[in-house]
Amino acid sequence: MRQVSTLSGVTVEFAGEFFVVRPGSSFEVGREGDLALDDNLFLHRRFLEVSDSDGLWWLSNVGSRLTATVTDSSGGMQAWLAPGARLPIVFPRTTVVFTAGPTTYELTIHAAEPAFRDTRRDDDGDGVSTIGEVPLTLSQKLLILALAEPQLRRDGTGMSEIPTSAKAAERLGWTVTRFNRKLDNVCDKFDRIGVPGMRGGQRTLATNRRARLVEHVLASRLVTKEDLPLLDAPQDGDEGDAE
Repeated sequence: MRQVSTLSGVTVEFAGEFFVVRPGSSFEVGREGDLALDDNLFLHRRFLEVSDSDGLWWLSNVGSRLTATVTDSSGGMQAWLAPGARLPIVFPRTTVVFTAGPTTYELTIHAAEPAFRDTRRDDDGDGVSTIGEVPLTLSQKLLILALAEPQLRRDGTGMSEIPTSAKAAERLGWTVTRFNRKLDNVCDKFDRIGVPGMRGGQRTLATNRRARLVEHVLASRLVTKEDLPLLDAPQDGDEGDAE
């Protein structure tokens, strides 16, 4: 017989809806989950599960192929949740971002009694700091913004489409060849600092790499809504992006 938990419940937020998960129960995300995203055949029937065990709430990846990026509300912690892995839900607000096919989803898990509290580092004098910060050239930042624009313009949690390379290149006024060359450089830069999922292969779809890049920069706060005006600002010339 399962011991009755003394934990408080957690709440899952998605696209303006709130789902309360009580101790002793579980909550599944997938095409056929409690949060049913049944219009996307790229998504597992059962992908993520929120449940309590050993005095903690856990987020588990019960799928076989997709991954999720998990971060706390301040961006100070980021983890890549692979199939079969699980993470404790210990922060007041945990953000989960994942991609299935061309669609990126974002949901938030609110914990009533978190094991840890956010502590804001005042690195910049204004209470804002960034984890895993990487120096980016202007054109590299523009590329990232063009890919992340739908997510950044969305209010709150929900879903959005990742632009194709052709659409992102058109948004920037670039050729697709130029865009792909710069995308290679950006992904190589993040791969060198250990960000997983940036280096593709013959069996790795281009969509996966773009999606992983967007997940990482959003979770680590490398780009925000405040950066979006750069996309419409006039640009002078081109710059080398080898580094």
